[in-house]
Amino acid sequence: MPPLSRRSFLAGSTTVALTGGIRPPFVTADSPRTKPPKRATPATKKIAVVASIYHYLSHAYHIAGRFLDGYMKGDVHHFPEFGVASAYVEQVKANDLSRDIAKEHSFRLSESIEDALTLGTGKLAVDGVLLICEHGDYPYNARGQKLYPRHEYFQQIVKVFEKSGKTVPVFCDKHLSYDRKKAAEMVATARKLKFPLMAGSSLPVTWRRPELEFKLGTKITEALIASRGELEIYGIHALEALQCMAERRFDLSGGRQPPVAPNQGVKAVTCLQGDAVWKAGDDGLWSWELLEHALGRSVSRNAGDIRANCRRFPRPATWGNFVKGPIAFHVEYRDGLKATVLQLDGHVADETFAARVEGEMKPQSCLFWLPPPPGAAFLEALASHVETFLATGNPPYPVERTLLTGGVLDYALESRATNSKRLETPDLDVRYAPPADSGFMRGDYAKPVK
Repeated sequence: MPPLSRRSFLAGSTTVALTGGIRPPFVTADSPRTKPPKRATPATKKIAVVASIYHYLSHAYHIAGRFLDGYMKGDVHHFPEFGVASAYVEQVKANDLSRDIAKEHSFRLSESIEDALTLGTGKLAVDGVLLICEHGDYPYNARGQKLYPRHEYFQQIVKVFEKSGKTVPVFCDKHLSYDRKKAAEMVATARKLKFPLMAGSSLPVTWRRPELEFKLGTKITEALIASRGELEIYGIHALEALQCMAERRFDLSGGRQPPVAPNQGVKAVTCLQGDAVWKAGDDGLWSWELLEHALGRSVSRNAGDIRANCRRFPRPATWGNFVKGPIAFHVEYRDGLKATVLQLDGHVADETFAARVEGEMKPQSCLFWLPPPPGAAFLEALASHVETFLATGNPPYPVERTLLTGGVLDYALESRATNSKRLETPDLDVRYAPPADSGFMRGDYAKPVK
C-alpha cells in the first residue's frame, strides 16, 4: 500500500474528527483560562464604578472587569465578594462597552454619580466606590497636565456621604488630582469624614525582576528611575515606582517609631528638558552609573546611543507636542536623599530602578515588569489590592504616598513651565509609616497548567 500524502492524511483526519472518531483536544469543564466560570452565587457586597470612559483596554475595563468576571489566583478562578452594582460613565462614545457589559452582568447604568451610589434610593446603597478617571477627552493646560476631573468626581461622592450620614471606602485610580491643592483637600476630607481612601499607580504592586525589596530602615543614598511616556500620565507611574522604593529608608514599625516621625517629605523639585538633562548627568546632578545599572534591567532598551535615540523619537501629537524629551524630574528629599526620574522615550519603553545603598559597593536595581495588553495584569495586581482594601478598610499603603508623588509631579510640571526653575516645596512636608510588606506581586504571572 503506497504511503499517504500529507493532504490525504489531513483529509482523513478531518473526516474522523467530524464523525466523532477523535476527541477534540483538551476540552474540560475546568478551563478557566479559556472559558472562565460565571459567578455561582451573587456577590455579597456592592460597589459603584465612577468612570470617565469605559472602553476596551481602558483602566475601568481592566479594574472593574476583575470584579465582574473574576480573575485567576494561582490555579483557581477567584471572584471578589464585591460585585459591580452600578456604573456612572461620563463620556459614552461609539467604542463604549458599559452598555453591553451592564446588560451582560445586570448592573445599573446611572446618569449621575449620586444615582450610582444610591442605586435610586436617595441614600448611600453601596459598600465601596471605584473612582477611575483615566482616558477620555479632556483638555491639557499649559503645563502639559490633562485636566481629569478626579477631584470633581470625589466631591460628588462626598456629597452623597454627607447627605446619607454614612461613608464607605473609596479607591481613586492613579494620582488624586493634577492639582496638589485639590489632592490635599481630598485627603483632608477623607480624614474629616473618617472614610478609608486609597489611591495610586499599579507600578508599586506589579511584578519586579528581580524581586527587590529593601528592608525598612535601609539607608538609600541616591536613587534613579528610567521611564518613558506622556509627561504627566506616565510621570506619576515613575514617581510612584520611585517612592515605593525610597520610602524603605524609614522604619516606623513594631514599636520602633520615634517620638517624632522623621520628615520623609520633599524639599525641592526641578524639571529639566532636552540637552539640559544630559548636562545634568555630566555635572553629577544624577548618576550615569545608576542609569547604566537601571538600563541593565530593561527588556525594551534600544540599540545605539541614548542621546541620538531620544532625539529621534517622534513624540505623538496626542501627548502634547509642545513637550520634547528627554525629561528629568530631580527630587531633593528633606533628609538629604537625591533622586531622579528620567523619561527616555526612544531609548526605553519600560520602568527600571537603581539605587546606591550605604555600605554596598554595587548599586541595586530591578525592572518593574508590566505584563502587556490585552490582559495588562499589572492592573489585576492593583485590583487585587483594591479588593482587600474594600473588604478591610485598610489600604495596602498610606494615601500620603500618593499625595506626595502627585505633589512632586505637579511641582515638576510647574518647574518645566518656568524654564526649569528649582522650586522649593514647603507643602510637601509628608510623613507616614511605610508598609512592612511592599505588596508587590511575587512569582510569575504566567504559569504552566498542572
